[in-house]
Amino acid sequence: MRNRLIPNIWPIKKLVLVTMKHRVTLKDIAQRLGITVTTVSKALKDYPDISKKTKEAVRELAAQLKYQPDSQALALRGSKSYTIGLIIPEIVHFFFSNVINGIMNYLETKGYRLLITLSNNSTELEAKQVNLLFGNKVDGVLVSLANETVDVGHFKLLSEYDIPLVMFDKVNLDFNCQKVIIDDVAGGYIATKHLISKGCKRIAHIRGPKSPLNAIGRYEGYLKALEEAGLDADPSLVKSCKLVNLEEGYEFAKILLHSPAPPDGIFAVTDQVAVGVLQAAKELGVKVPQKLKVVGFSDSLIAQVAEPALTTIHQPGYEIGEAAARMLIETIEIAEEKGEYMAVSDQFILPTYLIRRKSS
Repeated sequence: MRNRLIPNIWPIKKLVLVTMKHRVTLKDIAQRLGITVTTVSKALKDYPDISKKTKEAVRELAAQLKYQPDSQALALRGSKSYTIGLIIPEIVHFFFSNVINGIMNYLETKGYRLLITLSNNSTELEAKQVNLLFGNKVDGVLVSLANETVDVGHFKLLSEYDIPLVMFDKVNLDFNCQKVIIDDVAGGYIATKHLISKGCKRIAHIRGPKSPLNAIGRYEGYLKALEEAGLDADPSLVKSCKLVNLEEGYEFAKILLHSPAPPDGIFAVTDQVAVGVLQAAKELGVKVPQKLKVVGFSDSLIAQVAEPALTTIHQPGYEIGEAAARMLIETIEIAEEKGEYMAVSDQFILPTYLIRRKSS
């Protein structure tokens, strides 16, 4: 048999280059008017805190640009998932494990589940987790900010779509949301005053990074107690952690204890840092509490099993988690009842106190 040529019966199509038209967004309107995306969103929703002039400008430009709300985003906002998102810096930490327990136990009573994400103390990863939780249709978000986070602009996405946010422990006071904290200034003051009451004259402070408000508060409390007692605040006695871990406490303590005028008391920003101090003192033959008194912060499990047992400031992790979850769920329920969500900037401050053990 001869091979037959099979004719090309497929129709020939012309390739046409199509330029995709850009969909107008809230960001486009904001950039044209020189205002924030949040202001544009509020203006379109007729929020009372936006001026009439701004509302008119936004609506006029939105109509001119033929702006249409993103139906997918609106669907995200309109459907309820009974899921709460959580962003924390780390999970292998006694404080945050207690926080999670407090959150989960409260959410269980309300029929909500918890989606836990980690920032690893990275602002970049924190922003990614905000987008992840938004995409997973969470009804609200709880967050303890990363140590390096200063600009919290990535959380505005939640505000734009009326997703309630509660910050706890590490917070930004300027961001318009609810917050659950302890009085870190009081905690630092109590810790330092205790060392002073035990006869310490040269008190060092191994503090946290310079951005987080809880680290700033503990440092301010330290300075306040020194000033009240008439003791000089020697800058050489203050060391700043980056990672806030046992290793940094150990290294800073070695530097301090090797100095010509070593401290007789050390207040550490966390229990882990304080246990590093205890290890360095033991290695250098500095007896605790005879020659050096040490106070930590958190009242974690490691403080109880340390040798000697660590004097510390109690940080109520379970209660912080429970209070944050309660505030968030109450906000969600109020918004459902009224048919609209209005962000508020309330603060709930939990008390703290000293737990005396053998290290002081």
